[in-house]
Amino acid sequence: MCRYYFLLITALIVSCSNDALDIEETLQDSLTSKKVIIDNVIACAANNENDELVSVFFYPRSGASNIRYYETLNATVDKDDFKNYTQVEFPLIDVFNGYLKKFEVSAETEKWVIVAFDEMGETHLSNPIRLKHKTKPTEFLSQIITANLTTNMPLFSWQEGKYLDTAIYFQVISDNQNNLISGTYTYETEFQYYQLDNVVLNITKGTPPALQSGDKHYFTLMGVSEDNWVNLFSELSFEVLE
Repeated sequence: MCRYYFLLITALIVSCSNDALDIEETLQDSLTSKKVIIDNVIACAANNENDELVSVFFYPRSGASNIRYYETLNATVDKDDFKNYTQVEFPLIDVFNGYLKKFEVSAETEKWVIVAFDEMGETHLSNPIRLKHKTKPTEFLSQIITANLTTNMPLFSWQEGKYLDTAIYFQVISDNQNNLISGTYTYETEFQYYQLDNVVLNITKGTPPALQSGDKHYFTLMGVSEDNWVNLFSELSFEVLE
């Protein structure tokens, strides 16, 4: 009798497991009957400096909700076929006190990933992000940023890293409480606060304040490839002198 109940319970467990696998949704399934806006979530990914996780960064606009992370099995699949992506849950962490966010991802293999969120009744997707944490680990470089700090509109410039396929540079200026003051993108290896002549994308809300002398600030730099992998990361603490 005991053996009969053991076999019955085992069969039920196997049946439930199979059912769970059968109802697993792909990204394509989740988009059914929804209005979808592609390439409308700013996102990229980088190695972590001190552990084996990968950070998938993104900019959550103020109306973003139902934030999800999707990934493929590997990097050889068609990145543009949403049937190849399934949702996986990873910790979601604030960056710059929530101005940006990131998923902390454990990835044994390189793959493609997409960040999605809902906004005003529409589903918005990032471009596919190619994780390269094995073959092209992010460079964490110091001493590559120079700054002219004799004005409250300091000019920053920097050197390229060893990877030559960086397509765009993301710059963040933040205060000593880790609040983002400005967030900008340039194709060039320089940025002057807060001049927008060479800025090609801007996530700064409103007009940021003039930087005050004696206050400690940080300049954070990411060099990003066309497939949204962070080739280099650097940070400089500074105080304007004027």
